[in-house]
Amino acid sequence: MSGIAILLLAHGTPNRLSEMSDYLRHVTAGRPMPPHIIAELQHRYAEIGLKEEPLTDGPPLTRWTLRQAELLEKELGTRVYVGMRNWHPFIADTVARMRADGITHARVLCLAPQNSRTSTGLYRRALEAAVGGAFTYDFMPGWADEPLLAQAFAERLQPVLTQAPGTPILFTAHSVPCRTILSASLDAGAHGIQDYGSSIEGDRYPIECKQTAEAVAKLLELKNRDWFFAFQSQGIAGAPWIGPTVEDALKALAEEGHKSVIIQPIGFLCDHVEILYDIDINFRGVANSLGMKLYRAESLNDSPTLIRALAHVLA
Repeated sequence: MSGIAILLLAHGTPNRLSEMSDYLRHVTAGRPMPPHIIAELQHRYAEIGLKEEPLTDGPPLTRWTLRQAELLEKELGTRVYVGMRNWHPFIADTVARMRADGITHARVLCLAPQNSRTSTGLYRRALEAAVGGAFTYDFMPGWADEPLLAQAFAERLQPVLTQAPGTPILFTAHSVPCRTILSASLDAGAHGIQDYGSSIEGDRYPIECKQTAEAVAKLLELKNRDWFFAFQSQGIAGAPWIGPTVEDALKALAEEGHKSVIIQPIGFLCDHVEILYDIDINFRGVANSLGMKLYRAESLNDSPTLIRALAHVLA
């Protein structure tokens, strides 16, 4: 077996409701969460199928990430491993397995395409702590501008545009805490996202999110008035997170007279709670209360174009 391998890094997610408290301790670096927060998240996960007994095929995020790794391995003919920061398979456990397998060098990619200190940065620190001198590695911090990524999202969005012509598109990405975004201008830019400028010294995550959305819009020849941008899934444990929120964007579209909206998340590569609950249940409920019908583009999941995008980035 070759000593060269690929390591994909992802967030991780619990496989049973009783794991929620321990899972959240990993997410918050040991800070305990109030019981009502744990209960709320257990409710959300239960709504998408998580139970007291573990799912035989794993929760959606784990299942789809392992599937993506399997398809990428076939595409490249190179051993592909998966490590999660917050749950099994943990990054440290995967690194130990790679070392036992005789891996001497790895190319490492975070499955959050847009680079942020709260995702890519935390994954990288976890990787550094786990690897030590076990093997060398190349870490690719962000790939928001990968053309095949935009193409994969465009392929998922096109059928919905055909189904609901003339419907505005709301691109979304996961919000991050405001403290993450430093040295940023507060001037409002196009499509409801702040214009942070090209000389920013802080976290470029909002810029990269918008760049991905713009690339998808360009491929589908969308006009500026046809699409908007918002951040979703703000934290529920306090402290401000960046916006605009999806809820506010839906209200604004309803006030403009729109009766339907298409949501296309461009910061996620597969189904998980932020898709299956936040969009499919919560945002759909908000839209219904506003007299709007909500459509969602299918997640990338096992998209062949996504696999080609990963292969191209890791080539």
